[in-house]
Formats: sequence, C-alpha cells, structure tokens
Amino acid sequence: MKIQRLISKLEKHHKKKLDLSLGRTFNLLKKLGNPQDKLKNIVTVVGTNAKASMCYSLKSILNQAGYKTNLYTSPHLLSYTERYVFNDKEINEEDLIELLTDVEKTLGDDNATLFEILTCAFIKLAENFKDNINIIEAGLFHQFDSTNVFKGNLMTLIGVIHNDHFQWLENKSIEGVIYEKTAKLLNSNIFVNKQVNDKIRYKIERSLEKNTSNKYFFGKDFNITNSENGFIQYQDYLGEMVLPEPNILGNHQLYNISTTIAASRKIFNIKDNDIINGIQNISLKGRLEEIKSGKLKTIAGNNRLIVDGGHNISASLSIANWIKNQNQEVNLIVGMMKDKEHIEFIKSFRNIVNSITLIDIPNQDGAISKEDLESKLNDLNLNIKKSQSIERAIKSLSKNKNTITVCIGSLYLAGEILKLN
Repeated sequence: MKIQRLISKLEKHHKKKLDLSLGRTFNLLKKLGNPQDKLKNIVTVVGTNAKASMCYSLKSILNQAGYKTNLYTSPHLLSYTERYVFNDKEINEEDLIELLTDVEKTLGDDNATLFEILTCAFIKLAENFKDNINIIEAGLFHQFDSTNVFKGNLMTLIGVIHNDHFQWLENKSIEGVIYEKTAKLLNSNIFVNKQVNDKIRYKIERSLEKNTSNKYFFGKDFNITNSENGFIQYQDYLGEMVLPEPNILGNHQLYNISTTIAASRKIFNIKDNDIINGIQNISLKGRLEEIKSGKLKTIAGNNRLIVDGGHNISASLSIANWIKNQNQEVNLIVGMMKDKEHIEFIKSFRNIVNSITLIDIPNQDGAISKEDLESKLNDLNLNIKKSQSIERAIKSLSKNKNTITVCIGSLYLAGEILKLN
C-alpha cells in the first residue's frame, strides 16, 4: 500500500517512536507558516480512556445542531485516513498521501516523530476549514504532546484518567499521569468525566487548582442515570432532560456522553432535540461494537459478536460491568500487547465469563504471544484456551448457541478483526 510505504519513510525522520518534547513540533509548524495560530474553535480532548467516545459523541451532537467539524484522533483501526476528518468527511487516501508528502518536503532534513508529522499535517489542512469546530484528541499525555500547540481553545474535555504508559514517565504513578495530562491545559472551560474512583477525581481537582478555567465535574455539576423503559435521565444547572438510550453499548458510554452533553449545552447552547438525535447517531468503531454482518459474523452464527479495543484496567472494568448486565453466557477472545498489565486486566473478568481464548495479534511485533500470556495467567484459575487465529477462535465458540463472544485486549486486535470481517 502506498500509504504504508510513506508512513515507513516518515518514521525515519526520528530514531525514537516517542520523544516527549514540543521543540520539533513548533519547528515544523513554523516552517508551515504557523497554521496553529490561525485556527479557531479548538476543543482539546485528553485522558487515558474515553477520548474517542467523547470526540465522536460531541461531533454527532454538533453536526445535528448544524455545526461543521474537523476531527483529529489516534490511533486508527483500519486506515490512517480515519485520523483525519475535515468538514465532516474522512480524508481519502490519495489526498492524505499528497498532504503528508508536502509536509515532509517542508520538514526537509529536520527531525520529527511520526506523530508530530501527522499532527502538523492535520493542523495545516484544517487551516482551510478554520471556521469549523476543531475537535483534537491528544496522543500520549498532553504536556509535551504535539497537539498542545494552541494559544487558546473553547474548552477541554478530560476523559477517564488511569494507570497506563508508565514506561514514558519519570514519576511512574497515577499522580504522574494526572500531572502530564492536566498541568498545561489552557485556561478556558474544562469538563471532567466520571473517574474510576473519588480519589482520582480529587487528585485531578488538586492538579487543576491553579488553572483559572471554569471547571465542571461529573457528579457535581452534571450527572446521568439510567431510567426505566429504555430512557436515561441527564441533569445539570440548566435542568433535567429525559433522553433515549444512545446507539453505543455500555453504561460507561453514558458517562462519556454526559460529559459532551454538558459541554454542548454550556458552550454551544445546543437544543434538546439536537442532543437526542446526536446521541442516537454516534459513529464509533471498536468500542463494544457489535458485528452484525460479514465473514466473521457468518462464522459466529447465532452468537452475538462484539469487538472492543480496551487494553487497560479502566477499560476492562467498564467491559466487565457491561458483561454483568447481559443475560447470556459470555466468552472472551483476548490478544494483548507486551507492555500492558495483563493479570490485572484479566482479573476483571473472573467469575463473569465462561471461557477465555487467547490468540496472537497478527502483524504486531510488540504483542505478547498466547503462550506467554497463558503462563502469566496460570494462577488465576480460569477456563483458558488457545487458538491459532481469530477465525478459529470464533468458530470454536460458535457451537455454543445464543451466547456472546467479546474480542478484547488491544486496539490492534480490534483493527485486525474489523479488517478480516
């Protein structure tokens, strides 16, 4: 593929995949004419989990209200083109190749990581649609992330912050993660999602004490609860709303959606009907996504087939909570990367799933082998199996009629499953 060859070439501009610094980003942006200073209507999205869900739910609500959006997210599941949405349309591969080629020419012999190049490319093209709302998801952390280059923004959405990516931090603790994600947020408006526990929320509050933004916290300034007969109840200072359930699965998505509803009402004055239509039309891949047709669904037969890219403890707790509310037998198919907390991730599913089938993630050198993963999980006393491929794993479970197969453990695995289907 042409795009993959170009990506491989861009990766050679810096010997490290990740190098926490903003100097190279500002250097490239200066060469591009400082487009970051020309963009308006910036929405910054940070956190460990829930970033993509908040991005896409906010986009859907804004679109229903008539706003045009540009959207930058990472990583992708199927193609690099997913990361780039301009004027509400995903860029095509030919235009992306042209954009990245032009940015590389501008970079010349200077250094920049792949993510820095990708981010600068988005900002440069977004300049052509600068009156749109620019929803920009941070990559890793935020303080030295290449998305942290704007002088002002409309607001920041903070997702769930949890233990992840400690290998990149000097302060390898939840306090270190919170600091990196919140210390350099712009002074505007900040909306904070529901956290795993009150201790983390309190730590976030402490971290934001010197930030002069208007701050809104889930559970304090806005809330959402399940109601009866398929409806949910949302509350904030403007009053209550009774809403239909959204078109994405999981109670954790209600918290994500409530954060974007709070922002939509406060910052954009979005009307109730646009919010209702928005939350019923969210386009979100690989997050408790049910596969209802295609090759893998045919193999699964009558069983429901769900795919989720969750790969850390916060995600496993959310998925486990969804599983507990199902009235069917659930079997897991799991593939993970080497640098994850494998044991703690899998512990979330003890006593709530029938079996766990381990597989290798195709085409990923950084994945843990199913044999090594099985060895790490031996002491958990689980019904663990192994399979040679995604297709075989699904087929082996298809004989159990009217069950749910949930594929989890990595966004890379989710991408491979969606490609196969």
